[in-house]
Amino acid sequence: MDIIAGLATVLGDPVLLAWVLLASVVGMIVGAIPGLTASAAIAMLLPLTFYMEPLPALAFLYVIGKSGRYGGSIAAILFNTPGTAASAATQLDGYPLARQGKAAKAMKVATISSVIGDLTGEILLIAGVAWIAAIALRLGPPELFAVYFAAFVVIGSVIGKSVVRGLASAALGILVAMVGLDPISATERFTFGSFDLTNGISLVPLMIGIFVLGEVFSQLETRQNQPALAAASPGDPSDNTLSWAEYKPCIPHVVRSSFIGAFIGMLPGLGSAIAAFVAYGEGKRRARDPQAWGRGALEGIAAPEAANNAVSGPSMAPLLTLGIPGSTIGAILIGVFLIHGIQIGPALFLTSRDLIFALFACGLIGIAMYGVIGYFGAAFVGRFITRIPAQVLYPVIFLTAFVAAYTSRGNLFDVYVMVAAGFAGWGMRKLDFNPAAFIISFVLAGGAEEAFRQSLLLSDTGLMIFVTRPIALAFLLIGVGALVLRVRRLARQRHASVQGSV
Repeated sequence: MDIIAGLATVLGDPVLLAWVLLASVVGMIVGAIPGLTASAAIAMLLPLTFYMEPLPALAFLYVIGKSGRYGGSIAAILFNTPGTAASAATQLDGYPLARQGKAAKAMKVATISSVIGDLTGEILLIAGVAWIAAIALRLGPPELFAVYFAAFVVIGSVIGKSVVRGLASAALGILVAMVGLDPISATERFTFGSFDLTNGISLVPLMIGIFVLGEVFSQLETRQNQPALAAASPGDPSDNTLSWAEYKPCIPHVVRSSFIGAFIGMLPGLGSAIAAFVAYGEGKRRARDPQAWGRGALEGIAAPEAANNAVSGPSMAPLLTLGIPGSTIGAILIGVFLIHGIQIGPALFLTSRDLIFALFACGLIGIAMYGVIGYFGAAFVGRFITRIPAQVLYPVIFLTAFVAAYTSRGNLFDVYVMVAAGFAGWGMRKLDFNPAAFIISFVLAGGAEEAFRQSLLLSDTGLMIFVTRPIALAFLLIGVGALVLRVRRLARQRHASVQGSV
């Protein structure tokens, strides 16, 4: 019933609907621009939401995240360059279809599959998030710290190619978050005598630097070393329609991949890229003709697109119930909640229940909007992207990033932080460190420190409190288990690679 009330709220507010529509279009365009991710767009637009009411602000950025994931498929199919990492699996079959003159058919499959996957994830979120929050309300500081610990380890070790670099990225995020005043003793930490640092590092310029400037630096460097992207040549117009007979074989892959994506979305840090490749691999394994995958199979587009969009809704569950973002977009949304004085966590469903279900309603409406726009207009968006010269695009992004960083607090120091973070993000990408793990750990560090200190105050046995409480011990073991499994998997991959090269 809560979601029905939420839908009534949204449908009865034309201004809110306009924000959702704008977010659907902006997210799709940004996602379709190679190298400019939805996270980068949300980070740049975050200061704009300072002046908005909480629901339009959250809905605007939330829907950009959804449509941005879908928009990445447009670039993957048309330009053989995924707009987002989550669309990398889509290009394996999407671009061969575009080369065959079937780009519109491929984009229609991507659109329908994305909508089904996203709706599945959103419905599961709506059905289960209040139940998870009720359980989370019973967790004490030791259990919460154990959840934070598991999140740090999973985020640091599972994402990326190197466990060591991933954990180092997470540790660096925690270290940067400690800059400023100690929350209990008010003593200075890592301020080096700077008054500006006593207030700590602000989240907004840090995110803009890491996600926007860092990504732009990487793209500029890559563009100097690679030839210009080539748009796919158009084929026979009759090849660009999609019939029920053509899409019917995709349905089992879409259903299975939607649940794969929803499950992975609930695990902090894994994200839509991993979901897409897991779904693609599982779909190819079960396919009637696996040899056709990679050469232009429609099922090879449907499976990853359903999975990477199904991540969107469930990834909000750990954010809303525990205050732990499941993705970089979730980490940015934390900033919006805090800016508007909304405390996230299990009590959120007691204090702001109507707001949260109205946000879910905006998500459902946003999915429908980008589905309709994408089905009929994805090809136009692709052609529009090809007409934007890089000499115009990147200066505009640079200028927007500087304005956004300054206006967040009206402080020039934040611009310095953004520039430094931009070079840091660029360096992290070059050295295979993990910017997402860095930012998510930065966001989580404050809550983890608070839970850790409260646990020690409650304990008569010091650190043993974390192993004498069953739930806390279970989460600690989950974190250690994820680390061990990841190390063993990478070791097997290296062993297989060495044997293959002999």
